[in-house]
Amino acid sequence: MSLELLGFSRHAGLRLAEVAYLLLAIAGIWLGAAQIPRLRFAAGRTIVAGLALALAGLLLIVATHWGHLS
Repeated sequence: MSLELLGFSRHAGLRLAEVAYLLLAIAGIWLGAAQIPRLRFAAGRTIVAGLALALAGLLLIVATHWGHLS
């Protein structure tokens, strides 16, 4: 697929990367919170953090490939 077909501009690629980096920061906080024994749902926090990391990786791949982030 070409860039024109997806309609990504450089600015949209940068925004997508910013969202991905925000997800990385949130996942880091959630993983840290999952290690605190007094907080409940540690397994749930780890699952949410893992999903956030996977989504952030996918967004960074899209932003790099189609959003001229390289």
